[in-house]
Amino acid sequence: MENRIKQNRNFMKCPSFSELMKGSDQSLGKPHPPHGKVVEGSLITLAQFDEGPHSPVVEGSYPALLDIRRSVRTYDKSTPMTQAQLAFMLYTAQGIQDYRGKDEAFTLRPVPSGGARHPFETYIAVRNVEGLEKGLYYYAPMASVGEKKVPITFLGPIEDQENRITQMVAGQSWAAKAPIVLFLTCIPYKSEWRYKELSHRVVLIDLGHVGQNIMLSAASLGLGSCCIAAYDQESCDKTLGVDGTDEYTVYAVSVGKARNLDVEK
Repeated sequence: MENRIKQNRNFMKCPSFSELMKGSDQSLGKPHPPHGKVVEGSLITLAQFDEGPHSPVVEGSYPALLDIRRSVRTYDKSTPMTQAQLAFMLYTAQGIQDYRGKDEAFTLRPVPSGGARHPFETYIAVRNVEGLEKGLYYYAPMASVGEKKVPITFLGPIEDQENRITQMVAGQSWAAKAPIVLFLTCIPYKSEWRYKELSHRVVLIDLGHVGQNIMLSAASLGLGSCCIAAYDQESCDKTLGVDGTDEYTVYAVSVGKARNLDVEK
């Protein structure tokens, strides 16, 4: 146990990037990995969220967001999210605003990422969103680069959804009652292409950036959210349809209207 703790502490420390990045696929001139996946299915463009009366944002004060951001684990099952709310959540978490660099190797997004690698993909387990069929969706940000439009692909229903989501998040049944649960996966080579074995420490830091953006965005919409680090790896990877090696689940976030004031810091 003590050796493992020591190893983990050392993993958190910052090594020499200049030395260890030598010989990376980027330095060898290999093509950068795709910025997103190609997922079969018809794209659905969610309702607009960025203009005047279409904006779902109810709290625009940053200091106020910091005051009201809390982890919410009790949701109003009967109140759906709107498509505009979902679109805002997805865009502010992983939308692609622009490309940069040779061969458009890097993306600019609302969240920071080491080396602008952004190694995450976003899946949405929808339970109650206006105008959307219940089931699993994939956010396809490459289909709307530079636009505040949010396209998603319906991947199909989730069998026995509430029980399956509960299993995916290690028995935390409260999450399955939220209108949506966002599942973030990592495609590690997106970062390894640049940082080699240094990338995994950086990816964990990046994951925190995404989680905080999601929670602040939820608060701005008058919604509650909870970041979930305890999940069943095998169940998540299987349900999302990822291989568990070149892409695997790393985080989950439930989002919805709080049922009452039962919130926790």
